Amino acid sequence: MDSSEHGSSVSSIDVASGGNLPPGLTEEEAEEMQVELTKVEDEIQTLRQVLVAKERHAAELKRRLGISPLSEIKQNFTKGWHEVQCSNAYKRTQETLSQAGHMTSAAFSSMGSAIRNQFGEMRALPYSNSGSNFSMHHSLSMPAMRNSPSFKTFEDKVENMKDKVMGRSNGESDHSPTSNNTPF
Repeated sequence: MDSSEHGSSVSSIDVASGGNLPPGLTEEEAEEMQVELTKVEDEIQTLRQVLVAKERHAAELKRRLGISPLSEIKQNFTKGWHEVQCSNAYKRTQETLSQAGHMTSAAFSSMGSAIRNQFGEMRALPYSNSGSNFSMHHSLSMPAMRNSPSFKTFEDKVENMKDKVMGRSNGESDHSPTSNNTPF
């Protein structure tokens, strides 16, 4: 650039900044910066054009290789899913859900034992078809089961498991194990 071009670039700075140069900046430094800015902006434009040309060339190569946009999406999805599975957040979540599954399994196992014990207790009770007031229907009723020691133990275990799964501490339960608000 000749000196007249430099003068016009400085005047564009003067106009853009309201006629004043920024503090601590000489007119010569401003001219140099303006020239450098112009070069950088030209380089950016050239790089954009090169990028567009490269993208077109890559698209053409993919087309000739038979790589469709759908197969590319599938490949990207597979790669992304693999990266998700390798992430620490996914591993921690998977571990937490696994622990919850184990606790649930243990609760169902305890429930089976409690029911088995309850039926064992009921079998031990006297039962006759004669004129007794005690009937099998009565012995299997929910109030009778709910008040049995086996059911209380089972209820406590389920409540503790629920609190652990929901992340509550011992004192924050919605229902006490002996309340009548239980879903059973």
